[in-house]
Amino acid sequence: MRHEDIWRAIDTLAAERGLSTSGLAKRAGLDPTSFNPSKRRTNEGKLRWPSTESIAKVLIATGAGIDAFAGLVQGARALSPPRAGARRVPVIGLAQAGQDGFFDDGGYPTGGGWDHVALPRTEAALADDPHAFGLTIHGESMEPVYREGDIIVVSPAAPVRTGDRVVARTAEGEVMAKVLTRRSVKRIELSSFNPEHPMRSFAPEQIVAIHRIVWATQ
Repeated sequence: MRHEDIWRAIDTLAAERGLSTSGLAKRAGLDPTSFNPSKRRTNEGKLRWPSTESIAKVLIATGAGIDAFAGLVQGARALSPPRAGARRVPVIGLAQAGQDGFFDDGGYPTGGGWDHVALPRTEAALADDPHAFGLTIHGESMEPVYREGDIIVVSPAAPVRTGDRVVARTAEGEVMAKVLTRRSVKRIELSSFNPEHPMRSFAPEQIVAIHRIVWATQ
């Protein structure tokens, strides 16, 4: 395995998705300059290799399998066709999800602004939910459990219980990944894993949707 083979595979993957290498890095939740040609060697000329974490995030963001990526590294000119029956779900950024036009009145994904991600395996909790969708984590409120760039998948059909990791959407359009700490007829309380972020408390009518997180890239 050679340095240039790895980078050629990343370039090919970007091209097949109609992206620049900067666009590919951004879609994967990485610094947009991560894959730039200028970053592939140090100022002293030493080879710089992409991290396994970066490659994993790129594969998840594009829906490409590790075997297909390995084929590109070994000299294949294009990806193999997607595996039949692979489950794909719509995905957008967590911050973007708070904007108008991405959910219908039932809280389900709608419109044409969504990307898609292929799950590495069919999850039982998702198998019967055609409305499952993914969000790319932004910010640090869920660290160390979820980090910037991780993709979480929620299932509107999954039952939600106290203690579950959830995605909540407020009547004002804010979308957040939290832990459901309390749910009563008077209050809904959502906490963060990061202790630097305070608990959020809402009246039930302030929350228009709350869905359980059933899968994450990590």
